[in-house]
Amino acid sequence: MISDTKTRAYLAWAAICLIWGTTYLAIRIGVEDLPPLLFAGFRWFLAGPILFLFLIKKGCRLPGWQDIKRSAVVGILLLGFGNGFVVFSEQWIPSGLAALLITTVPFWIVGIESFYVRGSNLNMKIIIGLLAGMSGVTLIFGSNIISIFDPHYIKGVAGLFVAVTSWSVGTVYSKYNATEVHPLMSAAVQMTIAGTLMTSVSLIIGEHKNLTFTPESVAAFFYLLIVGSLIGYGSYIYAIEHLPVSFVSTYAYINPVIAIFLGWLVLDEVINLELFLSSAIILSGVYLVKRGSVEARTKLSRTDR
Repeated sequence: MISDTKTRAYLAWAAICLIWGTTYLAIRIGVEDLPPLLFAGFRWFLAGPILFLFLIKKGCRLPGWQDIKRSAVVGILLLGFGNGFVVFSEQWIPSGLAALLITTVPFWIVGIESFYVRGSNLNMKIIIGLLAGMSGVTLIFGSNIISIFDPHYIKGVAGLFVAVTSWSVGTVYSKYNATEVHPLMSAAVQMTIAGTLMTSVSLIIGEHKNLTFTPESVAAFFYLLIVGSLIGYGSYIYAIEHLPVSFVSTYAYINPVIAIFLGWLVLDEVINLELFLSSAIILSGVYLVKRGSVEARTKLSRTDR
């Protein structure tokens, strides 16, 4: 019989599969009316302190100076540049396409991590997965070749590549520079620092002068704040504490499917054969890269004994 803890952990995993798949739609709706940097930053600016106060009440240890420095770097890379440029890009890029391109993060991590890990961590599964991923991305842009003449589309695509690169660098950095506090406490520091910087820059460049509130944009903001940030992060941390990380990480295959479907259902975003094929190819590549990475780490740990 599955214990209550395991049941809650599986429910938490199901929650992040659904929640993080819907955030791309919420972002796309929000940036229709709200300036991107303020929309992205103020969400984290509020979420961080809320989570911090909750954890203090629960008795979590306060972070030390080293924890704050490491969390700051991760927060700026993951939330500031990573999430920030996703929001920036979704002003012009369909939400489903944004979600699909973000799933290529494991490809980038493999390349970046090779600078951190002794010896080669490549094997045939990783190589085939990388080639599949590149083929899928090429198919996406090949089917939208006319869009390369649209400067807004180019800005959106460039922003997504900045987001993917930053998210990958931040992920690798956090792996080799772990904090000594509870993961949620580290997340609270990340949110607070990234949110403060993004909101400050937004105010400096005058984004607050172009605020246009609509029921849809306000609903999107609070959905991202409460559901996407607080419930989503909490569910993720709970899931990885009680379930194998390899299982929890499968949310990455489900998020883009939900995002693409919701983009089509709510925003009339286009779904065609090329998108289906490229999605299947990219997700297959992600699977191979992840499996190959597990095998490479296992082999490396054996040679270290």
